[in-house]
Amino acid sequence: MRKRIKKTILKVKPYVGGKPIEEVKREMGLKDVIKLASNENPYGPSPKVLQAIRAAAKDLNRYPDGGCFYLRQALAKKLRVKPAQLIFGNGSDELIILAIRAFVEEGEEVVMAKPSFLVYSIASRIAGAKIRAVPLKDFRYDLAGMRRVITKKTKIVFLGNPDNPSGYYIPQKELKQFIRSLPKEVLVFIDEAYFEYVRPKDYGNSLDLLKTFKNVFLTRTFSKMYGLAGLRVGYGVGSLDLVDILNRIREPFNVNSLAQVGALACLKDQGYYRKVAQTIEKERRYVYRSLERLGVPYRESYTNFILVQVNNGTKVARALLKKGVIVRDMAFWGLKKYIRVSIGKHLENRKFIQELEKIL
Repeated sequence: MRKRIKKTILKVKPYVGGKPIEEVKREMGLKDVIKLASNENPYGPSPKVLQAIRAAAKDLNRYPDGGCFYLRQALAKKLRVKPAQLIFGNGSDELIILAIRAFVEEGEEVVMAKPSFLVYSIASRIAGAKIRAVPLKDFRYDLAGMRRVITKKTKIVFLGNPDNPSGYYIPQKELKQFIRSLPKEVLVFIDEAYFEYVRPKDYGNSLDLLKTFKNVFLTRTFSKMYGLAGLRVGYGVGSLDLVDILNRIREPFNVNSLAQVGALACLKDQGYYRKVAQTIEKERRYVYRSLERLGVPYRESYTNFILVQVNNGTKVARALLKKGVIVRDMAFWGLKKYIRVSIGKHLENRKFIQELEKIL
């Protein structure tokens, strides 16, 4: 059977998500476990969102709206774009896969940072693309280095803004200069999964780039800030032509009905999520101060997670796991001295610091 499988698939290492809480409880024989590994919103969705989802559950015997009509109209109004400029996906991950499927043929090239979000490279390898991965410089994008590796075979440049796992962002001025320097036929895919957490003024509004550059496509998600990670709904914004191409290969009914209702309700309760963003910012500062007290280096982040430098990431992550604290071992990203820690509720963050101090 393996001889009949597409060769590019056999070269791919499957994506491994963070361990679920229940799995760790079973594996370690623990009663209390906290998860700080998957960059989730620890406070969950707004009560109004849960209420809307409960009301919609009675119609689960019906197929969802394949065009996400009500969500599309509300989001287009909020973003001040045309409804037809939006495409929705089963998480923004699906939109990454759709873009590669639409624009990249076997042997063509894709440019990304190293390390970066793993789905960029996994989907590209499955497509048979040649990956040109440009190492980060002090955990920031080397845009000049990325520009140097662009060739006539380059089809897509992936930019995480802010990026995972570095947690850093690209200032708007630098981003615009970089895009302007690229050939117009190269698709610039800007992944903004964490944009709701970014505060610096020079981050800018990437939606403005769409007015100038037709080769820009940006994605966002309801999984991180909005707390709908379990429902999987993301969206992309681009030119009418670009979105039309992606819609041609999008699976029908790819966004389930509860996800659509939940996402729409999120847009109507922005006050709740502003408070969540403020609380996450406060807790991130608490973790910073605590790590500084312990003398543990970390990378400043503009997301809801922090890269923490330890001598042996795998060893420390495993030791924390035994204490019921799930963090991300970054060895798979090539960052063997690091763990990635999501910002949780205060008691969760305090337990992480307490257990880390004991281990170190």
